Amino acid sequence: MPPTMIAESADVDPRAQVADGCSVWDLAQIREGASLGEGCIIGRSAYIDAGVRLGRNCKVQNLALVYAPAVIGDGVFIGPAVVLTNDRNPRAVDPGGQRKSASDWAATGITVLEGAALGARAVVVAGVEIGAWALVGAGSVVTRDVPAYALVVGNPARQVGWVGRAGVRLQDEGGGLWVCPLTGAAYQELEGTLVER
Repeated sequence: MPPTMIAESADVDPRAQVADGCSVWDLAQIREGASLGEGCIIGRSAYIDAGVRLGRNCKVQNLALVYAPAVIGDGVFIGPAVVLTNDRNPRAVDPGGQRKSASDWAATGITVLEGAALGARAVVVAGVEIGAWALVGAGSVVTRDVPAYALVVGNPARQVGWVGRAGVRLQDEGGGLWVCPLTGAAYQELEGTLVER
């Protein structure tokens, strides 16, 4: 594993946990209590909020914003300028017009499971779960949970197919059988879910 590298201009709070082999690039900010698993790469000007947890070998690209209390599984790709939100009803002020404080709202996290990928400039609304190995297309706005292996695109994001572990759109072989054209791996669709064979 390569040595840990933290750019001089990165802002990594001393209370954050950065595991071996991580790279944190210029102007990235890692807040207090955040936890990065082994081998993570945090791109230029990315923001990892206080208490966010990333698994091993995640890649968070330039300008991505990951707000607490997000939980990110192993091997997740978060593309450039992706935003993981944490407030379903955002307001700067309360109904009386007074500035809201931290005690006036409860952050709602996003969960991204193992191997999933979020394309550039995707936005994920608070409270959503992205299933393992799912693929969110660039520019999509995800407002509801995404099943494992699903390919979703658009605003709001809608499922348009399935992808395998290689991230390639699967081919429909009929009878609920789907095959990866790159690896030959087979998957079975059962009642709207996909499982590896």
